[in-house]
Amino acid sequence: QFLPGKDPVLFLNNPAGLSADLHQKMVEKMLAVQQEELRVRGEEAIQSRIKQMEMAFRMQTAVPEVTDISTESKATLERYGKAVKRPGSFARNCLIARKLCAQGVRFIQLFHPGWDHHTGINSRYPKVSSDVDQPAAALLQDLEDNGLLEETLVMFVSEFGRTSYAQGGASGKGGDYGREHHRDAFSFWVAGGGVKPGISYGETDDFGFDVAEGKVTANDFHATMLHLLGIDHERFTYRFQGRDYRLTNVAGNVVNPILA
Repeated sequence: QFLPGKDPVLFLNNPAGLSADLHQKMVEKMLAVQQEELRVRGEEAIQSRIKQMEMAFRMQTAVPEVTDISTESKATLERYGKAVKRPGSFARNCLIARKLCAQGVRFIQLFHPGWDHHTGINSRYPKVSSDVDQPAAALLQDLEDNGLLEETLVMFVSEFGRTSYAQGGASGKGGDYGREHHRDAFSFWVAGGGVKPGISYGETDDFGFDVAEGKVTANDFHATMLHLLGIDHERFTYRFQGRDYRLTNVAGNVVNPILA
C-alpha cells in the first residue's frame, strides 16, 4: 500500500546506520544460507522463501525511483493535470501506476473515494469526476505511448451505480438532492489488454433503470477478465473441503463482442 508523503511504503527505508551496501550484503548472506538449506534438504518451501527474499529486496530498492516523478517531462506532468504534483492525489497515483507497469508490477489498484452522493450531487459530482477524468485519460495515453497498453488491461469500475431518479426530491431545498444505490443497471469501461477500442456494449431501458440488451453480470465480467489474462475460468479451479471451486462460481460467460 502506497501512502502520500515522504515514506510511501512504511518500514521500507533502512534504519539509521545501515547503508544500502551493507543491507545488500546482509541479504546476500541470508540468501547464501537459504541456498545451502535448499541443497541439503531440497524442499520447495525453501525455494519459495528464496524467491520471496529476492523479490522483497527488488521492491525495496525500486520504490524510491518509482515514486519519484521529478524526472518526468513537463509535457507528461501537464497531461495528468495540476493535481499530479500533490502526493496522494488520483492524478499522482495514475502516473505512479504507469511507472509500476513499466517496472513489471502485475497488479495495481487505484482508489478514488467520495462517490456516495445521496445528497448534494449537483455540487459534489462535478468535483470528483474532474478529479478522475483527465488523469484516467492521461494514464491510457501514457501507457500507449510507452508501448504498455496492448499488454495491460485497465478497468475503471465501481461496486454499483446510482439510480436514474432523484433521492430526496428533485426540487429539494437548494437542490440538495442525490441518488440512491442502484445495482441493476450501471456502466464501467475497460481498455487495452485485448479489448476492442471505441465501442459500447449493452443498453438500458428508456429510463436507465434496467438492462434492456447486452447485460453483463459480475460472473460474465470476471470470466472475460480472466480470458483476457489467458485463463479459462471453467478450468481454473481449486479444491477445498471436498469440492472444486472456481472464481466465477457456477456461472459466467466471456463477453466476446468486446474482444479485439
